[in-house]
Amino acid sequence: MDTELLLICALTGVINLIGALAYAARIAGVRTGRIALSFALFNVLLLVSRTSNGFLGPFLAKRIETALATGDGSMLIWDLRLVLLAAAISVALGIVLVPTGQRVFAAAITFFQANRSTTRLILRSMTPSGLATLRDSVAIPTGETFKSLKGERGVSWRVLIANALAQALLAVGVIASLYAGYLVPEFRVTASQMTAIVNGFATILLFALIDPQISALTDDVVDGSVSEATFRRAMIWVSLSRLAGTLIAQMMLVPAAVAIAWAAGWL
Repeated sequence: MDTELLLICALTGVINLIGALAYAARIAGVRTGRIALSFALFNVLLLVSRTSNGFLGPFLAKRIETALATGDGSMLIWDLRLVLLAAAISVALGIVLVPTGQRVFAAAITFFQANRSTTRLILRSMTPSGLATLRDSVAIPTGETFKSLKGERGVSWRVLIANALAQALLAVGVIASLYAGYLVPEFRVTASQMTAIVNGFATILLFALIDPQISALTDDVVDGSVSEATFRRAMIWVSLSRLAGTLIAQMMLVPAAVAIAWAAGWL
C-alpha cells in the first residue's frame, strides 16, 4: 500500500468513525437530558469529518487520473475496495466505541453546561485532567449488551433496511462515480458529477424515512413512553444496519459504476 492510498483509507476511516459515533451522542443526550446540546457538541466533530471528506474526493480523483494517464488500472478496483473496507472497519470500531463515546459526550455536556465555552472545552480536552476523563471513560460492549438485542428493537425492520441501503449508497456514491469515469474516460466529468444524484437519493432516505423515526424515538424516551434500555438497543441495531450497508457497498461498487458509466454516456 502506497502513502497516497494509506492517506485515503485514513481519511475514510475518520469520516466513518465520526459518523458511527453520532449514535453515542444521541445516547448521551438522552442520559443527560440535554439532547440539543449533545448534537451541538457532536457537530464540532462533524466539522472534522466534513473537512476530511473535502480532501478525500480530490485524492481519489487523482488516483483515477493517474491510472488513466499511465494506462495501468489493473489494481484500481482493488484499491477502491480497500477504501470501502477501511470504511467498514471504521464503522465496526465506532460500534465498539459507542459506550466510550457516550461517556465522553456526557462529560463534555456536563462541562459545557457549567462553563458555556466551546474554546474552554477543547482546551480542557488536552489537559491532564481532560485526558484522565477520556481514560476513565473507556469501555467496551459486554456480552450482556449483545444478549439484550433479543429484546424489543425499538425500530422496525423497514427503518433498518432503509438505513442500510442509504448508508451503502453514501459509501459507494463517490467511489463508484469516480470509477465510472475510469470506465468511460470520455465522460468522466459527467460521471463524477452524478455523485450528487446518488448521494442525494441516499440523503432523502436518511432525512425523510430514518431520522424522523429516530428523533421520534428520542422524544419517546424523554417523555417516558419508551425505556432508555430500548433506546440503547435501537441505537445498536441502527449502528449494525450502518455496518451492513457499508459491507453491501462492496457488492454494489462495480454494478453502480457500470450503471453510472452508462447513464453518463446516455445523457
